[in-house]
Amino acid sequence: MIEVAGALFRFLQLASNMMLIGGCVFLAIAEGKSLSSDNPYLIRLKRALPWLAITLLLGLLGLLAATTAQATGVSEHLWNPGAWLDFLHKTRIGYIWTLRETSALAVWGLAWFARTSPGASWRYIVCAIAASLTLAIGSFASHPAAEEQSIVAILPYALHLIGASVWFGGLPGVLAVLLHATHTHPQGSMERSGITILKQFSSLALPLMIGIVATGLVVADRMVGANYAALFATTYGWLLNTKLTLLAVILSIAGRAHFVWLPSLERTGNLAPPVSDHLRKKLTVEFSLAVLLVVVATLLANAVPAKHETIDHWPYPFRFSIDATWGDWLVQTVVCIGVALLILTGTMIVLGRTRQWGVLRRIVIPAFLGLLGMASTFYPIAVQSYPETYRKTPVPFDAISIANGAGLFAANCIPCHGPQAKGNGVLAKTLPKEPVDLLTEPHTAMHTAGDFFHWLTYGRFNGVMPAFGEKFSEEERWDLLNFLHANARGYQARIINSRILPEQPYMVPPNFSYSTQDGSSGTLKDFRGTQSVLLVLFSWPESKERLAQLQTAYSAISGTNTAVLAVPVNDLSPHDIEALSAYLPLPIVTQGASEVTRSYALFRRTITKPDLFGDGALPAHMEFLFDRFGFLRARWIPEGETPGWTDLGLLQQQIQQLSREGEILPPPGDHVH
Repeated sequence: MIEVAGALFRFLQLASNMMLIGGCVFLAIAEGKSLSSDNPYLIRLKRALPWLAITLLLGLLGLLAATTAQATGVSEHLWNPGAWLDFLHKTRIGYIWTLRETSALAVWGLAWFARTSPGASWRYIVCAIAASLTLAIGSFASHPAAEEQSIVAILPYALHLIGASVWFGGLPGVLAVLLHATHTHPQGSMERSGITILKQFSSLALPLMIGIVATGLVVADRMVGANYAALFATTYGWLLNTKLTLLAVILSIAGRAHFVWLPSLERTGNLAPPVSDHLRKKLTVEFSLAVLLVVVATLLANAVPAKHETIDHWPYPFRFSIDATWGDWLVQTVVCIGVALLILTGTMIVLGRTRQWGVLRRIVIPAFLGLLGMASTFYPIAVQSYPETYRKTPVPFDAISIANGAGLFAANCIPCHGPQAKGNGVLAKTLPKEPVDLLTEPHTAMHTAGDFFHWLTYGRFNGVMPAFGEKFSEEERWDLLNFLHANARGYQARIINSRILPEQPYMVPPNFSYSTQDGSSGTLKDFRGTQSVLLVLFSWPESKERLAQLQTAYSAISGTNTAVLAVPVNDLSPHDIEALSAYLPLPIVTQGASEVTRSYALFRRTITKPDLFGDGALPAHMEFLFDRFGFLRARWIPEGETPGWTDLGLLQQQIQQLSREGEILPPPGDHVH
């Protein structure tokens, strides 16, 4: 009940606010042509302005009541003014509501003044500006504002609403002009002032529509993010698709009115009954669809944004993926042919209308080419999908999960997939379908995490790959998936060396938890936004000389806003840790060292030493440099490489270079996708 009441009040305040803005703009145009005082329909629109303002005030009051009840979870607060006042005083949304209600009161006063005082059109412009301010203030309580409190986030949403209001609220005025013309002049003739008003409003509506579409796309992109699959599997997605469909129909009607009906009316100055009836019906349909569009927009404002929706069940047996298909030249060729056919289809439709071709060339052939173009464009990039395809990984991409996954892989998968998941296990040649190379081939990038989870759960290729759904728990299957992703990323990281690539963060490392010998603890993620991190994986006593170098430079490195964590690769006894602590001032990881070593050992490969066969060799010493935004930027492995960071000046130069860089990409997520 509370949700229904909230949606109803949200619609009332939004629709009345939009009608006030657009109605005032249209009346300002009509007042400038001295038409509004002679048109009884426009006079009714004038008289309706204060009532629209009262509806806005009541809608905002009802929205406050419903929001209070929803926020507190107490349905009785829906009609409890005391709870409303408490909500106003203690919440940011309450503060925004107070500003909106105050602004709406000003709108009511201006609307009453505009109604009762004949004269210049500036009164309506002032009222429209005040109503736009009321609507814009509400943007600070919208989904974009909840994502980010900045002008960049809120401005497109506010402009989208205001532009839509000018168009939506002006449609009743357009109908009023048409009704007045047809009822006053039975033969359908229209005064030049009426034609001029319609033309001016139509000229205003064209850039408005372009702006509405542009700002709407910006807002939709922010609300959907990279989760485009949610457009077809979530409530938000279906509402957005409905809104876009309604907008497409409305745009087609508006475009025909602007480019066909109005030029014809301007030439003839006549609206004979058949023409006037047709035009009035079309505009009535447009306004009805616009009302429905506002209803959908209201529901959309209450829905969870698609980027935050979890798709637990993908309802289709396929999905479209450029990443998984575009590497095939045949796919590229067929898709390009399909795009060319679609362009040809559009060209034939336009030429057919302008040159008045017959049905065959104007409809039948374009329809056939359009279907062929759609099939050629989308079928090649379609891949099989599963109910779990877009399921979000519940297990974080961290060292513990990767280490657990590595153990599961070693115990169950090596005979077929090989020790490094390269598809070269001892049984690989005996299988009817050889295992794919999950190390050097981009399979983990081409398929979603949910795809792999489905295969691990139910098997693949009619049992060639066995099902592990009953053998492994759900968390263990996600652990195994995290290991496969880390393994593939480790191979991709072979191009990383001791020099960072300026302004190019791209490698996402596993997070890890740790405790050190001095009692400190935390996670790698804790350093984001504050410090770069130098992670040192060392062997004792093999790394003694290098650790002595780091001991000398420790103060200088720490002074450049960089934390250092030393992780022993080999097992050290408490006595060894104590002796090493006396020798080194570095924080030495004691708890979590094993998991860090097993997960970061996957990043051991280099261009000169790819280490693809056998069990793989763990270097005795490795160092990793992370920027303060969470990306792996440089790595040094002494074995077989150039001197690298034995030149401490080079290391400090890389650290200083990172400190000068600003944020280039958003911080990496905690889960694979």
